[in-house]
Amino acid sequence: MTQDIQIHGQSFTLHPSGSLFWQEKSALLISDVHLGKISHFRKYGAAVPLKAIHANFQLMDEAIAFFNPSTIYFLGDLFHSHLNSEWSLFEKWTLKYKCEIILISGNHDIISPLKYEALGIKIIDDLIEEDFLLTHHPEKRKDFFNFCGHIHPAVKIRGNGKQSLRLPCFFKSHNQMILPAFGEFTGSFTLKPTKKDQVFAIGDGMIIKI
Repeated sequence: MTQDIQIHGQSFTLHPSGSLFWQEKSALLISDVHLGKISHFRKYGAAVPLKAIHANFQLMDEAIAFFNPSTIYFLGDLFHSHLNSEWSLFEKWTLKYKCEIILISGNHDIISPLKYEALGIKIIDDLIEEDFLLTHHPEKRKDFFNFCGHIHPAVKIRGNGKQSLRLPCFFKSHNQMILPAFGEFTGSFTLKPTKKDQVFAIGDGMIIKI
């Protein structure tokens, strides 16, 4: 189940995959996929199931099929590190889609831009669209609402007893929304919201407003 919100007069849809769809621009925002991280773990002996490699691609397929975007913006850390076997999977994946793909470079994006350009993917440092600033790291810039990633936000939900549950989330403050990490095995960082913040947790295939 998705959640629709309004920001600065524009309409956005939060999806349980961790992606966000900008309706007026037909643009899908995805952050921190970290492709290649699973293969990196397996290379050094971590017992990560091989099928987990395909989970990120399947999840991206589901979000794209749901929204049918004209543009996909990756808000940084698309690939985890150096080239490995997952790059060839990514190359094949990009051939399935005719929409424009733009990567806003993150701190993990160290693969040569020439590799992305060969796939028709544009790489930029940030992007301004109307009143909105798209970056990888959270950034405050006067008069702009910032969509970003990097933090891998999560929120802790406590029950009536001592039990608690930590869930990935979209974390919205006054002029910023931090997207959850999209990729599998990326880890997360628990944020503590104030009364002014809005938190949209992801759980059991639903967006849950906290």
